[in-house]
Amino acid sequence: MAGEMAIPVFPCVSLPETLAFYRSLGFEVTHEQTKPNVYAATRRGDVHLHFMGIKGLDPAKAYSTCLVLVPEVENLHQTFAEGLRRVYGKLPLAGVPRISRMKKGQSRFTVVDVAGNSIIFIRQGAPDDYDEGDSSAHSQSTLGRALRTAARLRDFKDDDAAAAKVIDKALARAEPASPMERAQALAARLEIAMALGEEERGRALRAELDELSLSGDERAAIQVELNRIDELERAGR
Repeated sequence: MAGEMAIPVFPCVSLPETLAFYRSLGFEVTHEQTKPNVYAATRRGDVHLHFMGIKGLDPAKAYSTCLVLVPEVENLHQTFAEGLRRVYGKLPLAGVPRISRMKKGQSRFTVVDVAGNSIIFIRQGAPDDYDEGDSSAHSQSTLGRALRTAARLRDFKDDDAAAAKVIDKALARAEPASPMERAQALAARLEIAMALGEEERGRALRAELDELSLSGDERAAIQVELNRIDELERAGR
């Protein structure tokens, strides 16, 4: 099958807005028409995405998705983030359009365009089962399992609300956990709270984190995570 190519065709509400969005990501518009039907073609390197006009489409209820395998994702995410920030004045991390957050070492991220279409960029060779959660000795505990499940919900389904429920349920259980393990869960939930705009919940999570009895090294490790969360929050303002 050498030389063959599959090109996804996504629905769009406004072709000009859709093309402006993809131009901000570095895509080139190679074809554009409004008659006899609305249609456009874009490309970025070997990635080709086409679009057709659909009347009455609700971006909030859209579900069209495609996977794009790329050599690396961290620099690509940064490039996309810079382009989106130039156009929107801030990094769109929630709503439509948006780009998912990117942790160091993560193998994928999602871009949701102005019509609600999701493009998932995945590093080539990334494991299909996706286990990028906590790999510590506590990873099989309730909190450890919850963190991995939440990561899958966020990065596969782009579902922050469901991820929040999973972590909240685990945090509410009375099972024993080390202070550091609880701190990791609280930090993960804090990041989701920021994404969901839960300011009051975020303050409560930070207060509980401050009260935990952590060693100096543990406190420093959590502070690195909190600094990253604060950076993401500033980028989304």
